[in-house]
Amino acid sequence: MASFSWHCLALELCFAIIGVGLCRVCYARFYPASFVFGDSLVDAGNNNFLISLSKANYLPNGIDFGMPSGRYTNGRTIPDIIGQELGGLPGFSPPYLDPSTKGAAVLHGVNYASGGGGILNFTGKVFGGRLSLDAQLDNLANTQQDLITYAGMDATRDIFHDSIFSITMGANDFINNYLFPIKEFSLRPLLTPGQFTDAMISKYRLQLTRLHEMGARKIIVVNVGPIGCIPYLRELYSPPADECAAQPNQLAQNFNVLLRGLVSELSENLPQAKFVYADVYRIVADIIQNYRSYGFEVADSACCFMLGKYGGLIPCGLTSKVCPDRSKYVFWDPYHPSDATNQIIAKRLLDGGPEDIYPINIRQLASL
Repeated sequence: MASFSWHCLALELCFAIIGVGLCRVCYARFYPASFVFGDSLVDAGNNNFLISLSKANYLPNGIDFGMPSGRYTNGRTIPDIIGQELGGLPGFSPPYLDPSTKGAAVLHGVNYASGGGGILNFTGKVFGGRLSLDAQLDNLANTQQDLITYAGMDATRDIFHDSIFSITMGANDFINNYLFPIKEFSLRPLLTPGQFTDAMISKYRLQLTRLHEMGARKIIVVNVGPIGCIPYLRELYSPPADECAAQPNQLAQNFNVLLRGLVSELSENLPQAKFVYADVYRIVADIIQNYRSYGFEVADSACCFMLGKYGGLIPCGLTSKVCPDRSKYVFWDPYHPSDATNQIIAKRLLDGGPEDIYPINIRQLASL
């Protein structure tokens, strides 16, 4: 870690003193940036700057992070942990909407994720302000132009080719769209389940292709987890004891089959692309099924809770109760994993085999 820190400092001095063009080799070898897209699972604080009902910039969120930063968990998100493991100094990828995320700050990567955002622009309408994946890609285009102004066209191209781009999208399209109980905020009255997942895949194909056209080459596509197991949907569907809600999980699995095919299709057809399919559904389902072997004591209920059998009826807020030991809970709140769960997921994505992440893991992708 000390050696890596030194190289990162040298890189920043290199940019400042002798210009970007002479530092491209240094950048590629020692500092692959991380550009993060997604929903509340990976939001690092973008929704703090939106007029939105979906926010996490208040306690007890961030209770183990040191402050409520806008992350929807007690500690770090999966990209945070992966960045730390890979040596992504001087810190986490900053939220795009933070006014300080400009100039040299974007050389380390940017987080574009937004709580409530989805693949489909309609998703999350109930929250008001949120950034869909289309909007996040628009913001990446702005970052790209800023980089060209700051560092030049050639250096920007190299940065995009060398950096890691991760997309965690799709869960909201089910939870806060198709499965949402109020029809005004759901496309369910208009589409069958198959039509809805087909619409998601068609839209996602255009978005991932656009990301490649902008210069991204190392692209991690995270599938939809077992959403029927989150405390919120356990409350909504009331499955038998020790079981998850079957319909939401089936929807996620059907989508994931199509998504894996899409990732393979794009890998074969887009030049120089290295797409990686992250099977978070498999990892989280394994954690929930075998939670005690991972050191957890509770796998069905929220640590931050107020109301409901599983603490899943009301989002985590200032008046919520918090479990005394967050490391014993798989879920932090009605929707999101705890820091302890995120650590396990991140480790398996970093170093796991092809059953968890295919065809290579993130550490291997970063070293290419």
